[in-house]
Amino acid sequence: MPRAKAAPPTDYSALPTEAQNPQSAYLDTMPAEEVVKLMLDEEAQAVRAVRARHKEIAQAARLVADKLAPGGRLIYVGAGTSGRLGVLDAAECVPTFGVPPSRVLGVIAGGPAALTRSVEGAEDNPREAEQRLRRVAVGPADVVCAIAASGVTPFSRAALEYARFRRAATIFVTCTRLGGSDERAIADLVIELGTGPEVIAGSTRLKAGTATKLVCNALSTTTFVLLGKTYGGLMVDVRPTNAKLWARAARIVSRLSNLDEAEAVKLIRKAGGRAKVALVMHHARVNAQRATELINQNRGSLRAIIGDIDPRD
Repeated sequence: MPRAKAAPPTDYSALPTEAQNPQSAYLDTMPAEEVVKLMLDEEAQAVRAVRARHKEIAQAARLVADKLAPGGRLIYVGAGTSGRLGVLDAAECVPTFGVPPSRVLGVIAGGPAALTRSVEGAEDNPREAEQRLRRVAVGPADVVCAIAASGVTPFSRAALEYARFRRAATIFVTCTRLGGSDERAIADLVIELGTGPEVIAGSTRLKAGTATKLVCNALSTTTFVLLGKTYGGLMVDVRPTNAKLWARAARIVSRLSNLDEAEAVKLIRKAGGRAKVALVMHHARVNAQRATELINQNRGSLRAIIGDIDPRD
């Protein structure tokens, strides 16, 4: 990878995420109720900021779905709160949508230790970003989604630069408005969230973190809806790894098959613990192997196989 030119020093005081919020000028004098109310009012801005970018998020989801469908990966990258939120979303995709852990990854500056404690200086280490992405063999089949609330985090920017060098698709999520030329140069798709200054200046774990979580939720969920991982609002590819998830899988199969839940559990066990396979077995009257073949032939779409059933009935 060619060595990038040294970036000019960053004027952190000019960043919107570092600005002081006039609404909290007397925060330390407010009663608890007023502090909570102010914080919740500010959090509502995070929702508005994300909603204003729904088209860009949908475009990003289509990009990720196009890469994942033939076997590619979604790789979240970030430092601090941004990195933790990416890792969290990656981890939750496994039980919710039944995808292997290797298909959605989270890379955080400082490594796994940074998930539970601050690793000082990790976000300023661009070489670590390149090393970590090289370790997971990023390539043209992948999408790298870098997250940086401030927009200037060296770790996240270096990850995008290396990903583009490796011809991976790239998405950048930030809570700072970038310049036009910078936006075009940094990633294939940039999602800029105008969340504004925090109640505590610079504490981007607050509404910037909320906005980031909303983007991750919308991005991954929409991606897997496009990939046939749901039927209506039901997670038919849920991986039942505990009692609660077994009960959920049984309810889903019961609702979509008219079997009672005890019969649904038996069917799911015959299907190897896969609710979607169980439903295809029931409706198409086939064994688990044939049901799996039908699912693959229909690109994961349960509706394409069993038709329209109202899950409310």
